Amino acid sequence: MHREILNDLEKWKDKSRRKPLILTGVRQCGKTYIVNEFARKNFESYVYVNFESDETLAAIFDYDFDVDRIIKELEQHFKIQITPGKTLIFFDEIQECTRAITSLKYFCEKKRELHIVCAGSLLGVALKKKQISFPVGKVNRIQLYPMSFKEFIIANGRADLIDIFKEWPIDREIPKLYTVPMEELLKAYYIVGGMPEVVNTWIETHDYNEVIEVQNEILDDYSDDFSKHAPLTDVPKIRWIWDSVPVQLAKENNKFIFSHVKEGKRSAELEDALQWLVDAGLLVKAELVEKPELPLEGAADKTYFKVYMSDIGLLRAKSKVSVNTILEETDLYVRYKGAFAENYVLNELKSLGKEPFFWRSGNTAEVDFIYEEESEIVPVEVKAADNTQAKSYRQFCKKYQPKKGLKLSRKNIAENLCESTTTYNIPLYLEWNIDSYIKYN
Repeated sequence: MHREILNDLEKWKDKSRRKPLILTGVRQCGKTYIVNEFARKNFESYVYVNFESDETLAAIFDYDFDVDRIIKELEQHFKIQITPGKTLIFFDEIQECTRAITSLKYFCEKKRELHIVCAGSLLGVALKKKQISFPVGKVNRIQLYPMSFKEFIIANGRADLIDIFKEWPIDREIPKLYTVPMEELLKAYYIVGGMPEVVNTWIETHDYNEVIEVQNEILDDYSDDFSKHAPLTDVPKIRWIWDSVPVQLAKENNKFIFSHVKEGKRSAELEDALQWLVDAGLLVKAELVEKPELPLEGAADKTYFKVYMSDIGLLRAKSKVSVNTILEETDLYVRYKGAFAENYVLNELKSLGKEPFFWRSGNTAEVDFIYEEESEIVPVEVKAADNTQAKSYRQFCKKYQPKKGLKLSRKNIAENLCESTTTYNIPLYLEWNIDSYIKYN
């Protein structure tokens, strides 16, 4: 299946100051598949080191960090010649060999010409453990997310739609010839999501029952991970938080409230458990910015945030919203429909390399997301339907006067002014293409 990250990996491959690469991402989002594809397309030879399936390989790193010796032993074990520039070495499940993580420093310093990629389940959690000597400044990082909506469209055999919309003019209304299939695909994406195994099941069967079965298996695997990899004292707390996310997201004021996770529990008791889920890539936080200043990271309130799931399909499965409810869009689906749209927009922004925050002025106004682009702040208003009236968005534009902004909804494409802000009304199904409209000279 087509994955945009292959372009990023190829850029990394050709960087003059390339370092060993750490590929992070939520479990089962396709890291191993992507590296295998990258190796197949770009290298003459490939050394795949899996520290989980073959625990004996860790012994190669136990003696010392002499990279020449390590390479020689890998060559002997895999019976392959490792040639810089022609061979890719992939350390998979590297969290199972902490000395291999430390060795990346020495590969960077003494063998930078060698291409090394590392990945692993719950690697984000492992790297936070204090007992690991992490090679600070000696590695590159790339984050892999579940398949984006654009990738989902291509997987469904509709790459033609991507080509059609790449340079679609903002002043041309989109006809039903294209809106109908795009809206149908978006509904399917809300149900299926972007986990590669789930998408593959959908492509092969077009059976939502099969899709749900795979999604539930993934959710069960995640639940098992809590017991296997999290501190025992945190496991119940992690489960409470994990179960509370869909409900909290569907609230009218969807700020994450720790006391709603478990009655009588305070934030101090649950913060570590929430951070574990974030480090594992399962949850994503969007923090409050009351006074938008650059950088937004420095203006964010770390104690006030909303929490989203990393995959829209798993959100649907976990919230137990039925397939027919999404397909038929019944009135009783209003609250979760808004939550799904917001979670979808957040995930798409992340896949585009944006870092989303949100703005709120007391209890009177809120803009769903804001992000930085070329030293400017871009406000993003999200509507699940075609009503794009947004007093909060207008208030933000009047007060802070951003040059450009976005309204993402079911409404057709258009451009207008909101106060002094050029505002692009973009259909939700075209969020993958926002960079073609939000351009700064």
